[in-house]
Amino acid sequence: MERWPALELASTIRHDGEGGVADDLATVPGTTRWIQEQGELLAGLVPTGGVAADESLRLEIVGLRQAVRSLFAWAVSPAPPSRADAHRLMTVDRALAHLNRCAARDTVAPQLDWPADGLPSARWVSAEKDPYVRLVAGLARAAIDFLSGPQRARLCACTAPRCVRYFVKSHGRQEWCKPSCGNRARAARHYRRHRTATEPGTAPPE
Repeated sequence: MERWPALELASTIRHDGEGGVADDLATVPGTTRWIQEQGELLAGLVPTGGVAADESLRLEIVGLRQAVRSLFAWAVSPAPPSRADAHRLMTVDRALAHLNRCAARDTVAPQLDWPADGLPSARWVSAEKDPYVRLVAGLARAAIDFLSGPQRARLCACTAPRCVRYFVKSHGRQEWCKPSCGNRARAARHYRRHRTATEPGTAPPE
């Protein structure tokens, strides 16, 4: 399954398995752990193996996540956004300004690689020495690429009970982010139909 840095960032807000919402970026150690767990996915943005977050970096990534999730909510509209933060989203203008400001902090230039025994390829090179700046700017650029690419049209908020994830549809009729969410949603629908059918004075559903 394809993974995108922007979607992984948005997914640091997730169902905690017990009916609540967990935040992987709630603490500095948690933020460091998330950065390092991304491994190869973030390697093109900044070498992550030695990056240990501090409170300043944590807050910057959390602020960027808020902008990304606000733009995700706009992207899936008129469908409902994730329930996790639907009540505290940035306005679209503010989210766009924040995302673009983060991306602009690091100037990058394309470089052409062309090995003697292979095909040419392009890579982006940064002159920025601060790995924190490179990481936040790289995450912002990845979000811009995601939101301006074909994935945006397939972006959805999972509607399964308790789930708060955004996901990219792998096929046109996909309703949930993973099979376990589909199972919960079907069970909830069955329960609602059964309760409606057995309540006194209520006509059974057709």
